[in-house]
Amino acid sequence: MHFFERMVDGRLYRVVAQSVWDPQKQQPVSRQVLLGPADPPPVADLAKTRTVGTKRVGDTGALGWVAEQLDIVGLIDEACGALGPAKGPSVGELALGVALQRACAPGAKRDLAAFLDSSVARISCLPIESFTGQAFHRGAAGVTAEQLERAQLAIARAAVTRFKLSAEVLAFDSTNFDTHIATTTPGELARRGHAKSKRSDLRVVGLGVLVSEIGHVPLLHRTYPGNSSDQALLTSCLQGLAQLHDALDTAEGGATKAGRTVVRDGGFWSEQLELDLEDARYHSLISLPLSHTASEQALVFAAQRGNMQPLRGVLAEVRAARLEARVGELARTLLVVESQELLRGQKRGIAVALRKAKSELRLLERRVQAGKLTRTTLAVRVQKALGREHLAEFVVTTIGGTAAQPTFSWQVDAARRRELERTRLGRRVLCTTRKLWSTERIVHAFRGQWHVEELFRRAKKGGLVPWGPSFQWADASLQFHTFATVLGLTLVALARLALGTKQSAPVFMQDLANISATLVRTNTGQQGRRPTVMLPPELSPAQQKAVRLFELDRWLPSLSSTMN
Repeated sequence: MHFFERMVDGRLYRVVAQSVWDPQKQQPVSRQVLLGPADPPPVADLAKTRTVGTKRVGDTGALGWVAEQLDIVGLIDEACGALGPAKGPSVGELALGVALQRACAPGAKRDLAAFLDSSVARISCLPIESFTGQAFHRGAAGVTAEQLERAQLAIARAAVTRFKLSAEVLAFDSTNFDTHIATTTPGELARRGHAKSKRSDLRVVGLGVLVSEIGHVPLLHRTYPGNSSDQALLTSCLQGLAQLHDALDTAEGGATKAGRTVVRDGGFWSEQLELDLEDARYHSLISLPLSHTASEQALVFAAQRGNMQPLRGVLAEVRAARLEARVGELARTLLVVESQELLRGQKRGIAVALRKAKSELRLLERRVQAGKLTRTTLAVRVQKALGREHLAEFVVTTIGGTAAQPTFSWQVDAARRRELERTRLGRRVLCTTRKLWSTERIVHAFRGQWHVEELFRRAKKGGLVPWGPSFQWADASLQFHTFATVLGLTLVALARLALGTKQSAPVFMQDLANISATLVRTNTGQQGRRPTVMLPPELSPAQQKAVRLFELDRWLPSLSSTMN
C-alpha cells in the first residue's frame, strides 16, 4: 500500500494506492481509494456532537501489516493464479480477507464485506462490495489442493526469512471439526469418523498441522477426510514435508540441514513411517503408547532404583531415565519422563472413574444376588465398568458359579494401586532418533507438542480464529475455508512474535481490538452535510508499542497525538 495526498475540488484528501498485475492485459494496473480528508478536523460544537459508531484499526491493521511483510496476497496469487482485477478480488485477497475475519470477528462469508467495511485498515483498494460469499465460493472452486500447498510452502519460506524463525523442531498433530452437512450431500472431505467432539451423528473434516517450535507458527497443514487414520494422514504429508524441508533450508540461507525433527504423539507410530521420515530427512520424536513392548521394557528399567534422575535448569522438577533400545527393528533412544503435574491429573481422573466404577460394581453385585444376570452379561458389564483410567490394574474381580447363576465379588487392591502409581502413572515414554541431544533438549522439544493442541483449542467453536461454524458444503469451499483459517492462525502467531509480548493470544488480540476509532458527527455551524470525524482512543504503553511497530498511524494519523 502507498499513501499520499491529493487535492480534489479544492480539498486535500489522503489516498491509498496499490499496483497489481493484470494477467489478461499483461500489464500492471493501479487501484486507488480515498481514505478521507487530510485537512485538520473542523471546529465543532461539543454540545451538538454525537457518537455514530466505531471502526477497527488495531487488530486488522496489525494482521494486515504482517500480511504485507510476507506479501501474502502476492504469494497466494502466484501459486494459485490471480483473477483479473476486472473480475473482482483475487484468490489471495479473498484468502486474506477471510483470514482477518476469522481472527477478528468470525462470521459468515455473506458478512465479509460488512466486516471489511468496519475497518479503517484495508487489504485491497477494490470496492468493499466485491468481497461477497459468491466471490469466495467462485475463488475456492478455481484452486486445487496442489496450488494451496504451494502457497503454504511459499508463505512458510517467507515467514522463516522475515521473522527469523527457527524451524529445527516441528510439532505435528491432527484434529477434526464438526460440520452440519446432510448425509445425502455428496463430498469427499466431510465424512463420519472418530469425532473429537464425540458427536457420532455428524460428518467431520480433518485437519493436520505442522507448527514451528519458535513462535508456534503453523507452517504446513493438510485438510483430509474425517474418516482417515492419523498414520495415513502423516504418510500423505511426506512429500509436502520434503518440500517444506527444502523451502526452509532456502529461507535459512541455503545451507542444507542435516535434518529437522518432527514431534508427534503416540497415534502416529509405525515402523514404516519412521523409515519414511528418514527418507524425507527428518528426525523423529514421538511419545510411545505405554502398551508398546518397548515402553514396557523402558518402564521396567525406570522402576529400578537410581535410574530416574532429576533434570537440570528449568526442568529441575522433572525426573527421567534414559536408555538405548530397539523399537521393533529400529535402534532408538528411549526416555521415561516423570511429570508430577501429569501424575496429579491422572490421580484425579482415577478417583472420579473409581467412584463411578464402585457404584456400577455394587449395582452388579445386587443384581447377581437377585439372580437377574447371566455370567456372560456380567463379564461384559464388569469389563465395561473397569475399562477406563487403569482401573483393571488394581480393582480385582472374581466371577464364579454357573452360566445361569453366577457369583460375583470385587475389591480394590491398595498395594497394586500404589505400585501402579510408582511405576506407570505420571510417566511418558519418549522415542527419538536424536541420540546426540541432551535429555533436557529432548524433553523441551516434546513439550512443544502442547502448542499444536493449543492452536486446535483456539480453532474450535468459540475460540480465537475458530474453524466453525462453517456453512460450506462443497469440498473446494471446505478446503479453501480451512486454508484461510490456518492463515489467520499464522498471522496472529507472527504478529504476537513480532511484538514480543508475553500475553496470551486471546488477550493480545483483545488489546489490539481496543485500538479503534470512534466516529463522531459534528456540527460546525455551517451549511452542508455534517462531517464525520474519527477520534483516536487513549492508548496504554503496550498499545503505543503496537501502533509504532505495525504502523497503525498510517491508517489513522491522529493516533500519534495520543502517544508520548
